[in-house]
Amino acid sequence: MPKLKLKTHKGSSKVFTKRKNDVKMGHQGRNHNTGKKSSSFSRAGRKVATLSKADANRLKKVQF
Repeated sequence: MPKLKLKTHKGSSKVFTKRKNDVKMGHQGRNHNTGKKSSSFSRAGRKVATLSKADANRLKKVQF
């Protein structure tokens, strides 16, 4: 009997990206209502955020 495939967790796949050694994630609050948010907030959101090693180990069970 063939092994069942895991489905991709769609919520996680929209937030996280696997890289060679770590997991990259986006910042919150960048999709809409950006006119009222400060420009320093927008600049800070452009930087790459990486997930901590402990949280990355928890996400290994979820396919994304």
